Amino acid sequence: MAVNNRAIVKNVKEEIEHFKLQNPSFQPRLAIVQLGEKEDSNVYVSMKKKTCRQAGIDYTEHHMPESTPLAEVLDTIGRLNAEPNIHGILVQLPLPSHIDAKIVTEAIDPIKDVDGFHTTNIGRLAKLSTMPDFVPCTPKGVLELIRSTGVEIEGKTAVVVGRSDVVGAPTFHLLNKNNATVTLCHDKTRNLAETVKTADILVVAAGHAELIKGEWLKRGAVVIDVGINPQKDLTKKSGVRLVGDVEFAKARHVAGHITAVPGGVGPMTVAMLMENTLLSARRFWQAQTETRSLTKIMPLPLTLKDPVPSDIDIALEQTPKTIKQVAEEIGLGPDEFELYGKYKAKVDPDVLKRLDHRQNGRYVVVTGITPTPLGEGKSTTVVGLVQALGAHLDKIAFGCVRQPSQGPTFGIKGGAAGGGYSQIIPMDEFNLHLTGDIHAVTAANNLLAAAIDARMFHESNATDTMLFNRLCPRKNGKRKFAPVMLARLKRLGFHKTIPEDLTPEEISKFVRLDIDPATITWQRVMDTNDRFLRKIEVGRNPTEEGHERMTGFDIAVASEVMAVLALSADLKDMRQRLGRMVVASNRSGQPVTADDIGIGGALTVLMKDAIKPNLMQTLEGTPVFVHAGPFANIAHGNSSVIADRIALKLAGVDQGMDSSDMGYVVTEAGFGADIGMEKFFDIKCRVSNLVPNAVVLVATVKALKMHGGGPEVVPGKPLPEAYLTENLPMLEAGCANMVKHIQNAKKFGVPVVVAINKFTSDTDSEMALIRKMALQAGALDAVPCNNWAKGGLGAIELGKAVVEACDRPSDFKYLYDVTDTIESKIETIAREMYGADGIELSKEAQDKISTYTRQGFAGLPICMAKTHLSLSHDPTKKGVPTGFRLPIRDIRASVGAGFLYPLIGNMQTMPGLPTRPSFYDIDIDFDSGRVVGLF
Repeated sequence: MAVNNRAIVKNVKEEIEHFKLQNPSFQPRLAIVQLGEKEDSNVYVSMKKKTCRQAGIDYTEHHMPESTPLAEVLDTIGRLNAEPNIHGILVQLPLPSHIDAKIVTEAIDPIKDVDGFHTTNIGRLAKLSTMPDFVPCTPKGVLELIRSTGVEIEGKTAVVVGRSDVVGAPTFHLLNKNNATVTLCHDKTRNLAETVKTADILVVAAGHAELIKGEWLKRGAVVIDVGINPQKDLTKKSGVRLVGDVEFAKARHVAGHITAVPGGVGPMTVAMLMENTLLSARRFWQAQTETRSLTKIMPLPLTLKDPVPSDIDIALEQTPKTIKQVAEEIGLGPDEFELYGKYKAKVDPDVLKRLDHRQNGRYVVVTGITPTPLGEGKSTTVVGLVQALGAHLDKIAFGCVRQPSQGPTFGIKGGAAGGGYSQIIPMDEFNLHLTGDIHAVTAANNLLAAAIDARMFHESNATDTMLFNRLCPRKNGKRKFAPVMLARLKRLGFHKTIPEDLTPEEISKFVRLDIDPATITWQRVMDTNDRFLRKIEVGRNPTEEGHERMTGFDIAVASEVMAVLALSADLKDMRQRLGRMVVASNRSGQPVTADDIGIGGALTVLMKDAIKPNLMQTLEGTPVFVHAGPFANIAHGNSSVIADRIALKLAGVDQGMDSSDMGYVVTEAGFGADIGMEKFFDIKCRVSNLVPNAVVLVATVKALKMHGGGPEVVPGKPLPEAYLTENLPMLEAGCANMVKHIQNAKKFGVPVVVAINKFTSDTDSEMALIRKMALQAGALDAVPCNNWAKGGLGAIELGKAVVEACDRPSDFKYLYDVTDTIESKIETIAREMYGADGIELSKEAQDKISTYTRQGFAGLPICMAKTHLSLSHDPTKKGVPTGFRLPIRDIRASVGAGFLYPLIGNMQTMPGLPTRPSFYDIDIDFDSGRVVGLF
């Protein structure tokens, strides 16, 4: 019998190549688990790897020592089960005596059990009415060999000798499913010869050399010899020859077809392993495609009330879906998210690897006109738009928002979950600790702050030798550099890896950071508004006498660590960014980084869970990612790159799917479009390489009236009449601010839709005027929205406008080239975004430009730290100020985050508490355990 396993392997390869033409990212992958170094196992594994290469199947090896404990083997299998890019798991048998093979094979997920040994697969094979996920490879190969003879199986008499779980029993079931009349024989069977004599088809897997004699066979029978038994043979170089369970020399003259040993069943078994792996890969691919095409987010119904209750009352009235349900609805696997209670989860960024082949969904950024004390409702618009798209327009829609700081939550601003019937829930959990990301930022920031002062303290009291002995102590008589130290040596230009090889001069440069205290820019942080910590003196205890210095606290979200979190692509990228954060200069003017201090790895450890985006939901059950919360003045004021990327893939489509199935990702840029939107485009999109499809610019009649010369609004006093009655001239004057922001957005080549948040006092004439001026300025549409009072229902027209905008072609471009000079980039932003006539650089700012250019930071993008209350640097100038030059007081570097931030005026990075903070209203209802008073 000619065994044509090569043709099968070739066919597998051709099928993979053909499928890849339509689906380039398709790649079957087999995981091979092996324990020990048994020679025969090594041979079998080598053969399987070779066949994988021939078939075009990738493989990963998981080779462990023979002494590996069972728990470690099971842990490896568990990880492989969870890995979406592994389609088959093969455990090479036999296993060492201390490992129960049954426990190991049962640990493999049946849908990856390409060997077909799992009880579920064997059980389904045994039932006539079911088929397993995988037929065991050897029985499947046996059947393929029988079919290759041209002999029809149905109606034939078949005999199987041997009843092992691996070959005999499953072969019996497989032949029975193919309508043969089957007899199963074993070592207790009487009159074996007579039974064998009846067989039209004989399969032997007894493990007994030449058990079946030639004269026992029925003439013309098909004989499949699975056995392989070593026999002593001194004529062979190895001293051993391999024989089967059938007496081949005589049987071949009687049988119609017979397999040789070796070279018969073995190669066919490996070929079947390739077929099963391909089958599994195609199933995974199909399931992934169907999951996306069948993704259905079940919305939650809203019970709308008039008048609209308080935000917290609305939030507490709604019963959220479990976050597990939300995760499953959006297509996450069970190992791709971690539950943080019933209504929050963290999502593993590795989901991006599984979805790498997908085309991104539509990308929408929500921004606003220049903010006023009256509020514009950007967060509410984000949530309302997502609810409209997902719950009312039958689109896949994700919101991506920043995590709010607890400072404003307990201060005057309140929470940031949206408002009215457009909120993220549970809003109390959203506004408070969430999953602890801000606490992780605080811990990392303050560990670095402590390390800076400690390093200066120790350097001042020690010789070079003392420092070297402390930094590189002898352990068991040997010194060793920590990995982070090797990186510092490389930066210093010392290409040495053994501590004893350093010269005294090199030791001095290595151990002394020589930080200039006057240049330290790194402050401690806390997530509370506390004005009295804005400037403090440290080192006042007698034990630190002589090391006193002035410093201060920032609010936690102003930390560069937070900006790093928001801009990192993955954990490795975050480690590199944290390490290169510049905290000061040395007395020679060179930058001192976190990795120079040796702390980059420790900071990453503190942040390793914070890098996973948080999954929540809106009042209408649509998904929202809440992740990172950088300040919008000294930082870029946008949620994380990772969250946006995950959402865009989950909202995306596979190749071959209709683009109309594409979903939407709606994110928010902090403050007005001149600040948050510009930074979204020029910093966030530049880092992420993501291309936005549309801008939503939020405005209100009242806010535009203030920009048109409306009277001052005093907190606690009734609104002036001008804001409550129709005043078209004032509104038209204020629309100039909106027009400027529309023009700014269009400079980036992205379509603009204006969302007009409507209040009961707004008139139709006012709505019509705003729409007219928006369209004249180049907006695609301008839509009144009432999502605060009606949820997604109140933003349906906005949703339709956004869908239309995203279908329009865009010509996205950045405002400036990062290779321009620092001064040129600042001036471009000032002129193009703010309408300034130019910039004025202070002496300090000029010196910083020289310093940063010398230090190699001139190629970083610019993050302007400017008041958000005006297009100019003067917060009292509303509308569209002209005739001003922008004063640049100073320039600072966030090298880890990856930008320079010029300071325009005095930027407050630690807010203070007002006379009546919102904490007066916040309490616990002891009967229900619920939070009350949040807004």
